[in-house]
Amino acid sequence: MEQQFELIAKTFMGLEPVLAKELTQLGANDIQIGRRMVSFKGDKEMMYRANFQLHTAIKILKPIYHFKASSADEVYEAVKQIDWMEYLGNDRTFAVDAVVFSEEFRHSKFVSYKVKDAIVDQFREKTGSRPNISVANPDLRLHIHIADTDATLCLDSSGESLHRRGYRQESVEAPLNEVLAAGMIMLTGWQGDTDFVDPMCGSGTLLIEAALIARNMAPGLFRKEYAFEKWPDFDADLFDHIYNDDSQEREFTHHIYGYDIDMKAVNTARINVKAAGLTADITVENQDFKDFTQPAEKSIMVTNPPYGERISTPDLLGTYRMIGERLKHQFQGNDAWILSYREECFEQIGLKPSLKIPLYNGSLECELRKYQMFDGKLKQFRSEGGEVKTEEEKRQMAERHRFKKEREFKQRLTEQEENEEGDIRSFTFHRREVGAERKAEKRERIEHKGNRFDRSDDRYDRKGDRYDRKGDRYDKRGGKPQYRSSENRGGHERFDRSGGKKK
Repeated sequence: MEQQFELIAKTFMGLEPVLAKELTQLGANDIQIGRRMVSFKGDKEMMYRANFQLHTAIKILKPIYHFKASSADEVYEAVKQIDWMEYLGNDRTFAVDAVVFSEEFRHSKFVSYKVKDAIVDQFREKTGSRPNISVANPDLRLHIHIADTDATLCLDSSGESLHRRGYRQESVEAPLNEVLAAGMIMLTGWQGDTDFVDPMCGSGTLLIEAALIARNMAPGLFRKEYAFEKWPDFDADLFDHIYNDDSQEREFTHHIYGYDIDMKAVNTARINVKAAGLTADITVENQDFKDFTQPAEKSIMVTNPPYGERISTPDLLGTYRMIGERLKHQFQGNDAWILSYREECFEQIGLKPSLKIPLYNGSLECELRKYQMFDGKLKQFRSEGGEVKTEEEKRQMAERHRFKKEREFKQRLTEQEENEEGDIRSFTFHRREVGAERKAEKRERIEHKGNRFDRSDDRYDRKGDRYDRKGDRYDKRGGKPQYRSSENRGGHERFDRSGGKKK
């Protein structure tokens, strides 16, 4: 039996239980929910499947070293203890991503530099040469996470963020993240048992993610590559078997409908749907939500209206009043799920939600609210056996109160920096204690032997060993991954790693 090891799946805050459920269904062991992550154990096949099949994971990390560090020098010494010859060679490239929540480390980039220094210095001492840095397309991507003095160094098995599925050919302003879209749908419990409607579909992300869930298709089908494919122990035959295995896919007998008032968005959505080979399952039309009429079949609605943040609208509150009116009169007998940010917007809908689930859309603390549309009064609906909240939904509401109490950020998040993918926001907090101003001032400059980190302009000035920018330039030869699939998947044909049809 293949050896099992620790793995970490990263996700958005609020989607951790959904990701844990996905991992359980995948057959992972020792699953534990954390904050914006779920840890689990599995073998090499599980790591490949997690990257390829999980809908709500952003990254799959493989921890290789846990250690304590209270200074930059301790990070350097700890990282240098690892035998990097096992993972790298002088002819290989690497990159380091850091996320830091610590009073001792005020800049995540500085931590990245220290990890890079330790690796490079070890190679210089042993071989006389060093591997280079490649930010765009490295052979090995490392991830270090520091919380207070607890540090974890991981191999990034995903590479480019897993939300970048590969089917999105064009986009609109402020598109919904694919992982968040999939998480929203999974939170509703929908698995293709009714029609699906998004009346404000934008570039079609919710529509495509719904089709993938309904057919139980792996979101990695359209992706060109993963970071683990460059690892020395990569098993190509095993991954080809996983990639070409369609035994778990299922039939979808209902239909998915998308509408948008903007014809440009409609055309963009159609292009993306065609790129995913899902035109048989998804219909996209040009229609204003105010003209929405009662669906002929049982349906669920999941939508993400404008918040007035990244997308402006002339009459934001009027838009939400219109949404409430349409739901009340033209969506009876169905459930509607709406993701939004402003409480005043939700108030304009004028309907009482049966469920509120907190979710973060980027830095915005949003809520996904369920509106159960029934004909008549609530008392009569209940007397006829209608159920407003299931036991699972009651549990989720209790989870909401825990989330509100324990969440890291009481107010709207302030974005400090982004990692290389731009999908996960990292935030640094500085707690100033009374009488500790002198201590804080001392931290304004961090000095160590042979190196100086100047906080005045955030440059890393290396004495005697200048930071080699040659390896850090964007590697234009890497280019953007090409879409790997057919123009029309139709019967869900599989394709080999080079892009040709399965024979």
